[in-house]
Amino acid sequence: MEEKARWYVVHTYSGYENKVKVNLEKAIENRNLGHLLQGVEVPMEEVIERKDDKEKVVLKKKFPGYVLVKMVMTEDTWYIVRNTRGVTGFVGAKSNNPVPLTDEEVRAMGIAETQAAIDLVIGESVKIIATPFKGFPATVVEIHNDKRKVKVEVEMFGRATPAELDFNQIEKIY
Repeated sequence: MEEKARWYVVHTYSGYENKVKVNLEKAIENRNLGHLLQGVEVPMEEVIERKDDKEKVVLKKKFPGYVLVKMVMTEDTWYIVRNTRGVTGFVGAKSNNPVPLTDEEVRAMGIAETQAAIDLVIGESVKIIATPFKGFPATVVEIHNDKRKVKVEVEMFGRATPAELDFNQIEKIY
């Protein structure tokens, strides 16, 4: 009877994408709905900006004004997402029935449906392969399999800087 979680597109106020993501993740954690609301994404892409003859790699939102939510659609999940501050509604919603993305749309948007394999232990060294810390080595401090996140310490400027990353943003150093 368990429904499969599907990806839905949520429209937000411009500039509120990350706030909506954080607020939704807090609501999911506070209400213990991780089994129904399984992911919140603000797809980002690396863009090279040129200024004063210098190149700089910056992360920009792929879809400004939109957040992707992987969830099992129920009255509760619909209500929580719809009433999150900064959300204006679901994309493709016909009254109270939002339309999920098709598998082809999910693939075209570059959302990784494959589960990243994680074979790490606390204290192990990893290399960061995404985010502004890309290329830096780090040490695993905590592993959260349920959230598919890992807390690491990145050695920068002679001090350890904590960072929370998704499993697909790191790779094990062999």
